[in-house]
Amino acid sequence: MSKIGALIFKDRHKRILVLIREHWFRLLEATGCMLIVAASTAFSAYLVKPVLDDIFFNKNIKMLKIIPAVVILIYSLRGLGQYGQEYLMNHVGQSIIKRLRDSLYVHIQDLPVSFFQKEQTGVLMSRITNDVNILKSMVSTAFTSALRDCFTIIGLTGVIFYRDWKLALYALIILPLAFYPIVEFGKRVRRVSTGCQEAMANLNSFLHETFMGNKIIKAFGMEGYEKKRFFEKTSELFRLEMKAVIARSLSSPIMEFLGGLGIAFIIGYGGYRVITGASTPGTFFSFMAAVLMLYDPVKKLSGLNNSIQEGLAAADRIFDIIERDSDIVEEPGAPEISTGPHSVAFRDVSFQYDTDWVLKGINLEVKTGEILAIVGMSGGGKTTLVNLIPRFFDVTEGALFIDDLDIRKVQLASLRRQIAIVTQESILFNESVRDNIAYGKSGASEKDIQEAARAAYAHEFISQLHQGYATCIGELGMRLSGGEKQRICIARALLKNAPILILDEATSSLDTESEMLVQKAIENLMRGRTTFVIAHRLSTIGYVHRIIVIVNGRIVEEGTHESLMALNGEYFKLYQMQFTNNGDQPEGIATASSPVSLPEQAGR
Repeated sequence: MSKIGALIFKDRHKRILVLIREHWFRLLEATGCMLIVAASTAFSAYLVKPVLDDIFFNKNIKMLKIIPAVVILIYSLRGLGQYGQEYLMNHVGQSIIKRLRDSLYVHIQDLPVSFFQKEQTGVLMSRITNDVNILKSMVSTAFTSALRDCFTIIGLTGVIFYRDWKLALYALIILPLAFYPIVEFGKRVRRVSTGCQEAMANLNSFLHETFMGNKIIKAFGMEGYEKKRFFEKTSELFRLEMKAVIARSLSSPIMEFLGGLGIAFIIGYGGYRVITGASTPGTFFSFMAAVLMLYDPVKKLSGLNNSIQEGLAAADRIFDIIERDSDIVEEPGAPEISTGPHSVAFRDVSFQYDTDWVLKGINLEVKTGEILAIVGMSGGGKTTLVNLIPRFFDVTEGALFIDDLDIRKVQLASLRRQIAIVTQESILFNESVRDNIAYGKSGASEKDIQEAARAAYAHEFISQLHQGYATCIGELGMRLSGGEKQRICIARALLKNAPILILDEATSSLDTESEMLVQKAIENLMRGRTTFVIAHRLSTIGYVHRIIVIVNGRIVEEGTHESLMALNGEYFKLYQMQFTNNGDQPEGIATASSPVSLPEQAGR
C-alpha cells in the first residue's frame, strides 16, 4: 500500500472513531456496565478459594451463609450489566450505522450523472445494504464484545497475580503466542471479505438487471442461460465464503492448542506447589478457575477480530463512495437565478467524455420562448447537448449562459428550478399518481395537480383508476401503459411550471394513438417556454421555430424546415430516410404557408 493509501486507510478508521466518540455519554454508561460484568467474572474466580478452603476444608458455617448470598448478588449485577451494555452499545452502533447509511445515500444522490453511468445500480445498492450491515456487526457487536472481553482479561489477570504472581508469570508466557493467530488470520479474513463483498455486489447487480429485464429474457427464451450465469456467480461467492470460513476457523483450534499448553503447565507446576505445601488447594483452584476464564475471552477476541476485519473491509468500500468528489461544484456564495422567462446561449462549447470528444465548438443562442428542435443520427451528441443545461455534466471548454449568467457561477438548485425535463423513458416512482405529479413541487394543492393532469390529457384515465389519484402505480409505473406514463410525466413538468423545457424524444416510443394525445399535452406544456426538443421523428416537430442538425458533435445545419430542405444536406438525408415511400408533405412539418410565430411571453 502506498503512503497516500495508508493515510487514507487510517483517516477512514479515524472517521469511524469520531462517530463513536460523538456518543461518549452512552459509551461511558456502557463502559460502566462492562466493568460490572468484568468485575463479577473476576470475583467469581476469586470466590473459588474461600469456597474450597473455608467451606469444604475448614467447614466454616459462617462463610457457608455469606458466600451463597454474595454469589446471588454477583450474578444479579452481572445480568444487569450485560443487559445495560448490550442495549447501550447497540444503540450507539445502530446510530452510527444510520449516520453512515444516510451519509452514503446523500453523497450518492449529490454525485453527477456521469457517476451513475459508470456504476452498476446493484453494486450501489449493495454498498448501502450489504456493506453497511457488515459494518454494523463490527460497530454494534464486535466492538462491544471486544471492550467487554478486554475488561474481563484485565480483571482476571489481576486475580491470578493476586493469587500466585510467580505462577501467573509462567502462565502469561503463552498468552502473547495466543495473539499471533488473531493478527495473522485477521489479515486473511479481511482480504477474503473484500472479495466476498465485491462478489455479493455483482450478484445484486445481476439480480437487478435480470428482474428488470424479465420480459426480454422470456421473449428470447434465455431463462436457461440466465440461470447458468446466476449459478456461476453464486459458485464464485460460495468459493470466497469458504475461504473466509477457513481463515476464521483455523484461528480457534490453534488458540485451543496454545491454551491447552498453558493449562497443562499450570496443572503440572501448580499441582507440584500444592503437594509440596507451597500453596493451598483453594489458592490453586481459584488460580486455575481464573486462568480458564482468562483464556475464554482471549479466544473470543480471535473471532471478534475477524468480525472487525470484515467490518473494516466494508468500511473501505463505503468510504470509496463517500470520499469520491463530485465533478459538479457550486461556487461559494453563488447567486440564485430569478424565476421568469430565460434565454439560453452556448458559446464555443465543447464536451469530452473520458477520452472522446462528444461536442465540439457549439455556438447557439435560443431566445426567450423559442422552440428549438435538435435532430441528427443517434450518437451525434443531441442528448449530451441538452444535458449540459441543467449541469448534469459541465462543459469541458467554453461556457453556457442562461440570460447573461454563466451557469457554473449560480446556485445549482436555483438553476434546476428553472428547468423541466420530459424524457423518452418515463421515470416514475412506486407512489401514488398524485405524488408522482407533485414530485418536485411539495405542497401542491389537489386543484393544481388536477389542472396539470387535465392539461396533460391524463385526468380522464386517472379518474378511471380504482383509487383515482391515490392509486399506486408500481415500480417505474409498471401498471400503466406507455402513453399514460408519459402523460403523467408531462403533468409533472406542467405543475413544476419551469420557464425552460427539455423534451428528449418524448414521443418516440409511443403508438400513434398515444402519440396524438401526448403531442397535444406537449403543445400545452411548451406554451410560452424556452424549449429544446430532441426529435427522432421529423413529423413531430411541426410546431418548432428553428431546427439544428448535429453530426458528430457539431452543428452542421440550422434553419427552418424549408431552408434546410433546400440545402440538400444532412437534414434532407434524414427526411428522405423517413419519408422515402411517401411523396406527400408529412403531416405536422411546418411549411412556408404555415409559419409559426414566436410567443411573446415565456412562462406561465
